[in-house]
Amino acid sequence: MIKKVKKAVFPVAGFGTRFLPATKAQPKEMLPVVDKPAIQYLAEDAVKAGIEEIIFVTGRGKHAIEDHFDKSFELETRLVEKNKTDMIKKVRDIENLANFSYVRQALPLGDGDAVNCASHILADEPALVMFGDTLYDAEVSPAKQVIDVYEKYGDIVIGLAEVDPSEVQSFGVISGKDLGNGVYEIDKFVEKPDPKDAPSNLVFVGICVITPELFKVLDNMQDGKSGEIRLADAFDIMLQNNRPIYGKKIDGEWLDTGNKLNFIKTTLKLGVKDKEVGMDLKKFIKKMAKDM
Repeated sequence: MIKKVKKAVFPVAGFGTRFLPATKAQPKEMLPVVDKPAIQYLAEDAVKAGIEEIIFVTGRGKHAIEDHFDKSFELETRLVEKNKTDMIKKVRDIENLANFSYVRQALPLGDGDAVNCASHILADEPALVMFGDTLYDAEVSPAKQVIDVYEKYGDIVIGLAEVDPSEVQSFGVISGKDLGNGVYEIDKFVEKPDPKDAPSNLVFVGICVITPELFKVLDNMQDGKSGEIRLADAFDIMLQNNRPIYGKKIDGEWLDTGNKLNFIKTTLKLGVKDKEVGMDLKKFIKKMAKDM
C-alpha cells in the first residue's frame, strides 16, 4: 500500500548571496513578497496538499524563520489591546498552519545533504520537498499536483517546467517517456548541462516527493560531481540502478524567486492580484510604463 504524504521538508540553510546585502542578517526565505515572506507561500501550498508537519532544515542565522512560525504572545497581546481582529487572525493562522520542527545542517554540503538531515524524522515515510525559490500562480496547489502523481505510482516524483532551451544550463534537466497529462517516466537527469547537450528543455523546479529509498543513496554518497551531495546526483544514481522516477509538469505559472529580477517580477505579479493594493499597483505600473 502506498503511504500518504503527510510530512514536508523545506531546505532553508542557504546563505542567499544573490540578495546581499538584504540577506546579511535576514534569511532570503523571509524576504517579503507583497505582505508575506516567500517561505509562507510554500507552507500554505503544502498544507493545501494535505501536509501536516513541516520540517525546516536550517543553518546559522535562520532564527527569523522559527520566530515567524512560532506563537508571538507579545504581538498578539498588543493586537488584542488595539482590537485589530483581522490582524490577530492573520498572525494566528501562521502558527496554526501545521506542526513545525527544525533541524540544523551544520555545513553547506549540498541540497542532498540538507534533505538527508531530516531522514531521522521521516524514518520510512515519503515526504514532500520544497525549495524556497519556487512559487507558483496555480489553480491547483503544485504540491498536490506532484503528490497526486506519487499516489498513483508510489515512486519519486519531481516537479517540472519548460524553459527556453538557452536557459537549461541553470537547472537540472530531464528526458523521459511522455505518459500524458504532463506526466513523464524519467530516463535521464542531467544537472546544468550545456544547452547543446541538454536532453530536453524540461527542468526541475525545486519541488518533489521523495521516498525512503533515496536516503539509502544519500547515506552512501561521499560527494557528487560538484563536490557536494546533490539531489541531482542521487536521482541519477537511482536511474542507473533502474529505479523509477517520474516527473510532473506543473500546471500554472512558475514564479521563480531565485534572483533579484525574478523576485521583483513575482512581487508585481502577486501584487496586482492583492485585494488591498492590486488596483492601485496596476495604475502605478501603467503610469510608470507610460512615463518611461
